[in-house]
Amino acid sequence: MSEAPRREFGFETRMLHAGHVPDALVGARAVPIYQTTSYVFDDAETAAQLFELKQYGNIYTRIGNPTTAVFEERLASLENATGAVAVASGMAAQFVALMTLLSPGDEIVASSHLYGGTVTQLTHTFRKLSIGVRFVDPTRLEHWEAVITPRTRALYGETVGNPRGSILDLEPLAALANLHRVPLIIDNTFATPYLCRPIDWGATIVLHSATKFIGGHGTSIGGAVLESGKFDYGHVPAIADPSPSYHGLRFFDTFGHYGFLMKVRAETVRDTGACLSPTNAFLLLQGLETLSIRMDRHTSNALGVARFLRDHPAVSWVAYAGLEDHPEHGLARKYLGGRPGAVFSFGLKAAADDARAAGRRFIDALQLFSHLANVGDARSLVIHPASTTHQQLSEEELSRCGVAPEMIRLSVGLETLEDLLWDLDQALHATSG
Repeated sequence: MSEAPRREFGFETRMLHAGHVPDALVGARAVPIYQTTSYVFDDAETAAQLFELKQYGNIYTRIGNPTTAVFEERLASLENATGAVAVASGMAAQFVALMTLLSPGDEIVASSHLYGGTVTQLTHTFRKLSIGVRFVDPTRLEHWEAVITPRTRALYGETVGNPRGSILDLEPLAALANLHRVPLIIDNTFATPYLCRPIDWGATIVLHSATKFIGGHGTSIGGAVLESGKFDYGHVPAIADPSPSYHGLRFFDTFGHYGFLMKVRAETVRDTGACLSPTNAFLLLQGLETLSIRMDRHTSNALGVARFLRDHPAVSWVAYAGLEDHPEHGLARKYLGGRPGAVFSFGLKAAADDARAAGRRFIDALQLFSHLANVGDARSLVIHPASTTHQQLSEEELSRCGVAPEMIRLSVGLETLEDLLWDLDQALHATSG
């Protein structure tokens, strides 16, 4: 009998099927929740082989779990990655990826257009570990190159910068990273793999806060680290050198293209405990199953809202690269098909000394938009970054991130567009009146 022809399945098919086959024992079609801390070993020899990383299998849910494994494989398939490690949150994903790569005295070069919590982690938490960071204007490639030193171990940026909505020019940045033999790490949370797959443009490592659009319903916190499988870690001491915790095991020599992720899982996540719960993995899988449908609606609504705000007399500016007159619209078309997600910011038209107060009046007047610190929910959300998500930053850091006092950040949801426009209009009138 001839073999069935091999087929490359489409994105939506993989959203629903990748990483899982129906349960052979009971016939369950949905992915089961393996709500267990640990797993019975077949015998003493098998247990020893598992702990020595000489055999694949489950040891303890802090390191791996069958439900979580389906989520990891499915997300890796959608991102065109060699694999993934799921963790407790987006911040955990960032932390374990960098902790795995870096050693005391190392540095990273990062975009200044980043989520405020990311800036804080890079600036303060990693300083405690004697790891440095140099922030640059992400729109100027020469700025990146100017601060790379022999101690630089990675370049870091967001596909769509939070909260300003700037679009990272991935292709030349990946070329620069390759020239200096360092990995390019991209946070792809706002774009999701449906709108952009950074690995296709040369990124080495991709991070997600799966809490956002991947989960999609504001119910579950989770994150993921994904890797391209194309980077040579043979010259990266943290990955290539013998590991003391595994009796001198060399992760890159032993596991090849999967060496980085194996070290993330078997050392960093094992030791920090930043694992994803099986129940949250299950809920995030539910989100993945409708990702493309939701993102189509999110982005169409976002464009409608952005166009409305651009023409509103109470609004001074709108930073959404989906608008044709935005200076980075060309990059949005190249990397995101002209749909740069559903999170963007705009500025209220207010006097400088009244900007923060005007922001509070606007938010208090909204009826449909929920005021909370999250994005990527099915419901529309709003926040004033300067006094919330980015409030821990200094005035200089706020300026560098592009966070102005009059800035309002929206996460546009799935509601009827006309209702969202009504809510924004009445709040703007209440603010300016």
